[in-house]
Amino acid sequence: MTNQEKTKNKRTQCDYSLGFKLQLVAAIEKGDMTYKQAQSIYGIQGRSTVLTWLRKHGKMDWSQSPKIIMPKSPKAKESPAQKIKRLERELDDERMRNLLLNEVVNIMDAEYGAGLRKKYIAKGARTLQKQKMISLERASQLLGITRQCIYQQERRALKRAVELSPVKNMVQEIRRYMPRIGGKKLYFLLKPKFITHGIKLGRDNFFSYLRNERLLVKPKRSYTKTTYSKHWMKKHPNLLKEVIPQAPEEIFVSDITYVQSQEGVHYLSLVTDAYSRKIMGYELSDEMKATDVVKALDMAIESRQYQRSTIHHSDRGLQYCSKVYQEKLNKNDIKPSMTDGYDCYQNALAERINGILKQEFLLYDCKDLEELRHLVEESIFIYNEMRPHLSLGMSTPNQVHKKSQVRTHLAFN
Repeated sequence: MTNQEKTKNKRTQCDYSLGFKLQLVAAIEKGDMTYKQAQSIYGIQGRSTVLTWLRKHGKMDWSQSPKIIMPKSPKAKESPAQKIKRLERELDDERMRNLLLNEVVNIMDAEYGAGLRKKYIAKGARTLQKQKMISLERASQLLGITRQCIYQQERRALKRAVELSPVKNMVQEIRRYMPRIGGKKLYFLLKPKFITHGIKLGRDNFFSYLRNERLLVKPKRSYTKTTYSKHWMKKHPNLLKEVIPQAPEEIFVSDITYVQSQEGVHYLSLVTDAYSRKIMGYELSDEMKATDVVKALDMAIESRQYQRSTIHHSDRGLQYCSKVYQEKLNKNDIKPSMTDGYDCYQNALAERINGILKQEFLLYDCKDLEELRHLVEESIFIYNEMRPHLSLGMSTPNQVHKKSQVRTHLAFN
């Protein structure tokens, strides 16, 4: 690679999203990886790039390198007779364990054709050889395979590793914007690239690859109640029992969820289009006042692209029943609709959007409200423009919203 190409491919800190930086900082401080491992796994350039993120966004003191304290583990002194008994017992246990593992491997090879002996046990033999615990010839005899099997397996593994070498960079490129995007959606986005590069990689093997490279993500679930429904204000009936959206902006669903920063708890109000799943309006505030929640509705109204009757569906929260919110709906000819009682499933779509944002984007504490506001804006843009949905046929919310606009235009012409 020439110096000109290296300069062209060089990344700066601006190339990484805030969500990605916070995810990496949290993983390192949790102990899932060291900062040097993070640089290697995600291909981050620069020796001090990750340390800079840790010092800026981390909760620990990263002004100096952490000290590693080795645990003390001396065994209690034992007599020669006690040592012999212990070793005999351990030897018997190892013999039985050996018999059991061999029988399990035989059954799997016979019933499922897994080829474990040639594929994985050969790797173990090579590892023990490198540790100078056993020769490769002796290991092959004990495992009932030939040395040629080990050599062939290693050649196949090396060839496969070379074939899959571009995959990690492809994954990291998407993860820079969507750090916790699910494996199915990730495979959908990358499959055309696999075909272009001539990489044969099915979905199951893709998940195995992510697991081996430590690139799988675990879901994070939490729940905090943000709705107060026991109030005297007028509550509206549920109009969605008999209505299914057929086009964008026929139904808006709204909800409030909490998000945290190091300053405390904040509240995010969302208005989402039920047909395209596009977030039409949002507002982040320190309180759940109706005047704050209505700002999300104002943004959604300003973002409308169609002139059609709209239903606004929400829970029976105080903010949605308030005078200021209902006046805004009436002024824009939007019909109010609310859940019956306390059944959260009657506003499931809004709850689902909350879950996607919190489980995939808004996962880590920001330092203050302004930093969190930037993260929310960035996350909603990526959600609308880049994240595919299974329910939308793997299209993004904005693609579905714009596609309907084109159809309407063609119909009038």
